[in-house]
Amino acid sequence: TSMDDMTAKKAALRATAPHPNFAKWHKLFPTSAWLRRKAPQNVPLFSFEYGDTGAGNDIGIRDNWNAFDGIKVVPRYGVKSSNDLPPTDVELFGTRYAAPIGIAPMGGPSLVWPGADILCAKAAQRARIPYTLSVAGGATIEQAAAAAPDVFWLQLYRFFHEDHKIGFDLVRRAKAVGAKVLTLTLDVPVRTTRSRETYANLANEFRPDARMIWEMMIRPRWLMALLRNGYPRFATISEYAPPGSNTNAIIDFARARMGGAFNWEEVKRYRDAWQGPMTLKGIMHPEDAEKAVAMGIDGIWVSNHGGRQIEAIVPSIDALPAIVAAVGSKATILLDSGVRSGQDVMRALALGAQAAFAGKSFLWAVGALGDEGPGHLIDLYIDELRSSLGQIGARSLDEARDAVIRHPGRWQFDRND
Repeated sequence: TSMDDMTAKKAALRATAPHPNFAKWHKLFPTSAWLRRKAPQNVPLFSFEYGDTGAGNDIGIRDNWNAFDGIKVVPRYGVKSSNDLPPTDVELFGTRYAAPIGIAPMGGPSLVWPGADILCAKAAQRARIPYTLSVAGGATIEQAAAAAPDVFWLQLYRFFHEDHKIGFDLVRRAKAVGAKVLTLTLDVPVRTTRSRETYANLANEFRPDARMIWEMMIRPRWLMALLRNGYPRFATISEYAPPGSNTNAIIDFARARMGGAFNWEEVKRYRDAWQGPMTLKGIMHPEDAEKAVAMGIDGIWVSNHGGRQIEAIVPSIDALPAIVAAVGSKATILLDSGVRSGQDVMRALALGAQAAFAGKSFLWAVGALGDEGPGHLIDLYIDELRSSLGQIGARSLDEARDAVIRHPGRWQFDRND
């Protein structure tokens, strides 16, 4: 118990002590939107397009942002007066973190900035917030866990080949490095078109043409990062590919063995294989959330994959309240897709989530500031969250849930849908 108390105190203290360079960078990048403006000046166009794009014409991304922006909170003053900004430390699945903010799993962040996976992992470790490595990332499970030993989570896609041989070996590796949480992603049943990614010549493989090489040459900071870290690749999957496979051969190997959404029988098998906390990412319907909880899933991760799969899906923040109503007392509720600020995190908490995760904004941050980008963004999120809570009169994360909220996009589910 004393060790838990010490960890909690350290986490609470961390939330009041941003990085020494925070003040300097805050003047130049006071919100994540400023990081997004700067990133294209430092990374090749194809890199930025890959990280920033969504499905189709990016309507899903805009819908996610607009859904958050449409949520308004009525502050309460005088009743709960305090001069102190509220603490942000939170317990998720038995581990105390400095804030209810996490780094979402991202496929190929090292294409946006070579080495981005480890930069994000190290920043999360320093800040004590959850870091989730995607198996489609540019670092191995072992490398990422070494960089973020206290906050490391792992995300899996469905590797159906040979009765999930690779998938269950990934579970073994996650156990071996002490991953805090295992996440199965459900919301990529098929591959869809991302138009900006396709136009940038990244739809099927990484094979730089003359235009891409020129874009790299005129971005010297990115090029130096590439020389240090090498071409992006599915690092965790590479050890299963034939020896000597290059980047494109590894991509082809992974795609031939990966695909489809986990069915409920498969979820049960992974639940049996993993004894630690497990979440399902991509749940958008309360009945699906109820099925997951009934089979022992610990966390429901509400997500529409950041608008990167299809434009027609409801924004995750609009689906959140119905899922909270259905299983919020039985499972930890997480959310991503459209989170750009600590104010968005506050909105998610007010609607019942225990934590909110961001992906794209960390790619903007690493593109804008390189090594220091992820750490600055985490500090920015925590600072914005604390000030947002204080501004609405909430003295704690729990009190955010007492806020009076207008949520015009809230989805009303017919239980027969």
